[in-house]
Amino acid sequence: MRIIDLSAPVDAAGWEPEPLTLTTMSAADGAKHLAAEMREHFGMEIDPADLPDGEFLTNDTVSLTTHTGTHIDAPAHYGSRAAYGRPRTIDELPVDWFHRPGVVLDLTSAPVGAVDADFIRDALARVDYRPAPMDIVLLHTGADRLAGSQRYFTDFVGLDASAVHHLLDLGVRVIGTDAFSLDAPFTHIIERYQRTRNRADLWPAHMAGRQREFCQIERLANLDALPRPHGFTVSCPPVKVAGAGAGWARAIALVPGEAD
Repeated sequence: MRIIDLSAPVDAAGWEPEPLTLTTMSAADGAKHLAAEMREHFGMEIDPADLPDGEFLTNDTVSLTTHTGTHIDAPAHYGSRAAYGRPRTIDELPVDWFHRPGVVLDLTSAPVGAVDADFIRDALARVDYRPAPMDIVLLHTGADRLAGSQRYFTDFVGLDASAVHHLLDLGVRVIGTDAFSLDAPFTHIIERYQRTRNRADLWPAHMAGRQREFCQIERLANLDALPRPHGFTVSCPPVKVAGAGAGWARAIALVPGEAD
């Protein structure tokens, strides 16, 4: 069995549209912190110098959104109401949605913007695969090569509403992409809307989730490392952030019959 990491790091050194900070408490500061905590909460004294090398445990404080790094959007992310009832938050979703057979589709030839259902049909035909209900479909756009730069948020390809509904019609409930969003870039969407003034052009891939329940994995990585387009398992359970519209995931692919 070969295990392939499909996750992007949460990296405070990279460019992000939302604030991301990482503060690390060193081992030496950890010893001082322990002494202060023991004194304040338990009335006990410990000299940091008594600890090995005057050190204790490190700690990290991270400030970020649930949409930073590889993460899974829950139905609740798409709005407060849905045609099927109350949209579920990330902690309410069945964990078995996120450990399923996978198929990866090549979207690298598509221009910046969004592809439609016909493009997805052709991509599936090229790999001679029809997704079974609950399969996880991964979209290899190549956008992850731009991660950490501003272009990662503007130069990628997503899906339009017809493409999303085509996959949902096949029984898919989890769609993943190595791009920043399952939709076209924000700039592309706004420019189109300014031309058409059609509300259906505003984030159609996301808004499909107000009609039908599904999840999307955004900001995947290394999809080009998958040795074949299908015949592997995707495992990507999200962190159970109570009441949240998304949760971070360490997504991996399990490829049978290959050495790690």
